[in-house]
Amino acid sequence: MPPPRIVRTPLTRAEVTSIAVEQFGDMVKAVVDVERRIMALGGELHSDEEALLLDDGSSQKHLWGINLYPGSSDEDWIEYDSMINVRPSQGNRSRGVEDAELRHAIRRIVTELVK
Repeated sequence: MPPPRIVRTPLTRAEVTSIAVEQFGDMVKAVVDVERRIMALGGELHSDEEALLLDDGSSQKHLWGINLYPGSSDEDWIEYDSMINVRPSQGNRSRGVEDAELRHAIRRIVTELVK
């Protein structure tokens, strides 16, 4: 399994599909920094990508874990589900991303980074 990497410039969905095939078949784990508008993907665990972004200067409060299903339709290809999202201090008490505006911001960043 290749190590996680930070995505700062757009990837194609075909590239994300290749990463998925190397990992879980149809899914890639990713962590989005909503402040810096970058994401890390390709780790075995969301915490791998989270650590990579923290080492790169991201702040924990701006990191949200998602799963990408590159073979799904645009509407269904992002799943907001990760243990790193459980953050009662920020009002998020589940593995999902409970704030609709935040989910929308994450979707916009992913759309900018995966063409």
